[in-house]
Amino acid sequence: MTAKSFLLSHYSCSPPKNCNSNIRGRNFSYYTTGNGIECRGAFRLFQFGSRYGEGLVRRNNDSWKAWADVKSKPFKIAESSESLKFEDPISDALLRKKEDGDSLEFPKRWVIVLLCFSAFLLCNMDRVNMSIAILPMASEYHWGPTTVGLIQSSFFWGYLLTQIAGGIWADTVGGKAVLGFGVVWWSVATVLTPIAAKLGLPFLFVVRAFMGIGEGVAMPAMNNILSKWVPVSERSRSLALVYSGMYLGSVTGLAFSPLLIHNFGWPSVFFSFGSLGTVWFAVWLNKAYSSPLDDPELRPEEKKLILSSSVSKEPVKSIPWKLILSKPPVWALIVSHFCHNWGTFILLTWMPTYYHQVLKFNLTESGLFAVLPWLTMAISANIGGWIADSLVRKGVSVTVVRKIMQTIGFLGPAFFLTQLSHVDSPAMAVLCMSCSQGSDAFSQSGLYSNHQDIAPRYSGVLLGLSNTAGVLAGVFGTAATGYILQHGSWDDVFKVSVGLYLVGTVVWNAFSTGEKIID
Repeated sequence: MTAKSFLLSHYSCSPPKNCNSNIRGRNFSYYTTGNGIECRGAFRLFQFGSRYGEGLVRRNNDSWKAWADVKSKPFKIAESSESLKFEDPISDALLRKKEDGDSLEFPKRWVIVLLCFSAFLLCNMDRVNMSIAILPMASEYHWGPTTVGLIQSSFFWGYLLTQIAGGIWADTVGGKAVLGFGVVWWSVATVLTPIAAKLGLPFLFVVRAFMGIGEGVAMPAMNNILSKWVPVSERSRSLALVYSGMYLGSVTGLAFSPLLIHNFGWPSVFFSFGSLGTVWFAVWLNKAYSSPLDDPELRPEEKKLILSSSVSKEPVKSIPWKLILSKPPVWALIVSHFCHNWGTFILLTWMPTYYHQVLKFNLTESGLFAVLPWLTMAISANIGGWIADSLVRKGVSVTVVRKIMQTIGFLGPAFFLTQLSHVDSPAMAVLCMSCSQGSDAFSQSGLYSNHQDIAPRYSGVLLGLSNTAGVLAGVFGTAATGYILQHGSWDDVFKVSVGLYLVGTVVWNAFSTGEKIID
């Protein structure tokens, strides 16, 4: 339908006093004057709302103009065969032309998202390299499974300390400084890891804990930044993209660590990965801002879009802990985060060992096959984000969307982990692992998006609070796995994870919500 017929087919006219002739169409009528075609009467702006008003439509030469008391200025509609186009929330996230030239400009909020994505990529590269390097390290230093479990879990000692503190810091001083600090801190700790290992286990425990301190502030700081920069209609996609950086970081770390170890020795993994943080930090200082209000180069139209759908920008001066802890959906987040992270962190830290011990892969094969589940997560997290945002745009309540996505994120891994005890080939085991992790990634559009839903102003603190429970799952789960393997089997390890996934499913569906409960 052309622009002219769209407009004229949706109003009725009464003839002006100075009409010269009367011309009628099938779905409308209009009247001519000496200078053109004019119609005055009531019409409806269908695509812009349900308001009615007295209006005027006049044709002069080859264009149509419409005036109504619901608009303060005329709309000019060209007479052509092109249909009217209405802006979709996604369209502004694509490359757009500047009004004053032909050059292309990428939306600044997605520059922030991509920088957070790259920070999380480095985060997991620096974290997962230990799961590969621990194999030659354990052989060189004669460490048993229990010692290996303690080394792996020592990271979480520091990670636990800065979850809530990082959230408070980010909500009060801004996410830019906090995330920048975190990347520099954990990069330095990564470089120091080989030196600490040569000095002895106590030094290695301390350095790994220090690394956890740096990475512990990353998620609360990122959540704080995105809550200010990203509109609600783009929330699931942006968070899915950022968290897929973690998965791709695991892919990168697991793929390149064996190659580096084989050619240059295991210390090279820590030196090379840790040095990348300085490159990221230089770009971050130059391009990032904690809030759209702080960015002097942000385009006015993008700033208006962001601020029109964002929360209050007043700085947080105090945290209403009593109010936060009195809400059942907050406790649903805390419990579900614990249940989710138990299984996730066990796979993150122990998967290469499982491939090596159970599937009899060598070091290089363990690293390469461990890539597949994380690559699956990176893909499915973004698919889940697009599905979630599409459902929200179509009118499905945020509560229903969050429950659907997180239920998939719990029951999917639970099902595929139960199949591991029945498979009889390494290929099927890797497939089950990949499907387990792929369905797990739907959690990014479930519980990981929920902090900004229920408490946008305190999203950093709330993520720090729930992730503290998640880190405790990492501490106990990683260490417990080493103990279970000394006294049991991998089937026992997976049974514990499946049980917690089922508990999380029940709690999440019973108590979670997608509505804002804390202003």
